[in-house]
Amino acid sequence: MSKIKLVVIEDDKEILRDIETLLKEENYEVVTAKNGREGIDAIKKENPSLVLCDILMPEMDGYAVLAEIQKDKLTKTIPFIFVTAKVERQDVRKGMQLGADDYIFKPFTADELLSAINMRLKKRTTLIAEIENSINENQKQKKLDYSSKLLLNINGTPKFFKVADIIYISAERQYTSIWMQNGKSVLVRKSVNSWEEVLPSEQFLRIHRSTIINTEYISKIEKWHNASYLMYLREVKEPFNISKRYAARLRQTHI
Repeated sequence: MSKIKLVVIEDDKEILRDIETLLKEENYEVVTAKNGREGIDAIKKENPSLVLCDILMPEMDGYAVLAEIQKDKLTKTIPFIFVTAKVERQDVRKGMQLGADDYIFKPFTADELLSAINMRLKKRTTLIAEIENSINENQKQKKLDYSSKLLLNINGTPKFFKVADIIYISAERQYTSIWMQNGKSVLVRKSVNSWEEVLPSEQFLRIHRSTIINTEYISKIEKWHNASYLMYLREVKEPFNISKRYAARLRQTHI
């Protein structure tokens, strides 16, 4: 599973290096920026799970960075923590009004920094889980359309995926892996049975107790032994063995 990604924006090279080293030791993936403009570019490109940002920087200060990412619906929900030496009450108020989630004041300890990060990440994960549960409850009431979008929680970051981009879904114990175009895959806590209930049956077919495929990606089907079949999907190297139990459904719809 990939690491949680953080963006750190700080114009002091030593402080930036120290924060980066600390976070990497805690197994975070760290993207650094030495000024506000680089920071905005990094946030939009990397879509991190959290941003740490200094306030006093040349060209564009931390307030301007926060104001800019608040304009974009894809970045405005990212937890944003100011790391600053400014301790005036009006400065804190200004940051909170712009949408900052927390302040860490220099000098700070490693525990203070990690505690603030963990707290914000946990809150965001909880919020995303609540949103996902709400969406899942709504989805239980009706099937998805082929043109629908799914909101999934990827390492604490919410991302939308098109149903039409799903090539196949495979079981991974209590999870399922969603395999998409260009070799991308996402691991989610949802059973194959649950996916079968909500995915559009016109395009998605269960070919095994642990596998659902998107029939729009079928490139070839071959007979195999014991009344079973081998199915080949575009963008997938290995064929799928369709068990005898599900072969009858395949013959009715696609052979």
